Amino acid sequence: MSSLIPWQQRLSTGTEGIQDEVIRWYQRTRHGKAYVPEMIWGTLQTEAYARVILRKVVDFLGVPDDVAAGAAKRMERQQVLYDGEHHYDVILGERALYTNVGGPEVMHGQMERLLRDIGLPSLTLGILPSAAEVSVVPMPGFSLYDGGRAHYELVSTGVDITHPDELALHEKAFDALSRSAHYGDAARGLISKAAAFWDEG
Repeated sequence: MSSLIPWQQRLSTGTEGIQDEVIRWYQRTRHGKAYVPEMIWGTLQTEAYARVILRKVVDFLGVPDDVAAGAAKRMERQQVLYDGEHHYDVILGERALYTNVGGPEVMHGQMERLLRDIGLPSLTLGILPSAAEVSVVPMPGFSLYDGGRAHYELVSTGVDITHPDELALHEKAFDALSRSAHYGDAARGLISKAAAFWDEG
């Protein structure tokens, strides 16, 4: 079973309200998973990176401009990484380290944030190399939450999937991606390489 909710409907009052909703999702999820191939997972974004992303959302969709408030809420949601009650398994595509969000200064700061937080007890962070062979077909990013829900963010809408058989396939796909991802020192190496790239930029 799936549900489709257009972004322009969900963001009709701006970005702050949906960030409150996401905070509740994360607070209820003791063990979450996310695969994010093209950008940095929201709960690891710096405020500068988040502001650029939300500015693009506001301008593209033509919704009310409350970027500062939305970014502040996104920073608030990151408290789940530090409260000792949650754990997140996150796989970033190597491409996410090089997708230009805000220019070299913003991106270098974002790489430093990843290097700082990769060792958090609440986080298992993997980087999927661009050339890695994976046993599943390429797919868009998705998140898995406690309570039986997978979530996608598409161009025009958010999609929630709740059917147990479909959720099982998402778990299987995440496991396959994790087997091809790099962790620990290997992941740090890929992030450090990206940091050096943006430092030169």
